[in-house]
Amino acid sequence: MKNETAKNIGLKVNPPSTAVEDKNCPFFGNLRLRGRIMTATVISSKVPKTATVRRYKRHYLPKYQRFERRISKIRVHNPASINAQEGNVVKIAECRPISKTKRFVIIEIIDKNELVESNKEEENETN
Repeated sequence: MKNETAKNIGLKVNPPSTAVEDKNCPFFGNLRLRGRIMTATVISSKVPKTATVRRYKRHYLPKYQRFERRISKIRVHNPASINAQEGNVVKIAECRPISKTKRFVIIEIIDKNELVESNKEEENETN
């Protein structure tokens, strides 16, 4: 491969250490990121170069003045340089449509300890 170093994608994420040739990889290919950045959990990675992630979101119900928890499943591109497995907590970013169902790409695998600390910080900021 001609370019062994990961390019800067404009986000504060740790780039993968292994360079694998994939045109839809944001670090070693030509894919550009835009729009939303979310955290989700991988629930399936059986399809090649694709993963299914589950994302929980809170929806406010004004009638009851409470929040409900909703779930959305998103199909994402899983670059070979990252290769996320089932159960991993990942950070995903929006990109151009890669296929009929894929509009997001995995950019980082998050350590679960990091995730707990960031959730505590968010709760402290809202209180």
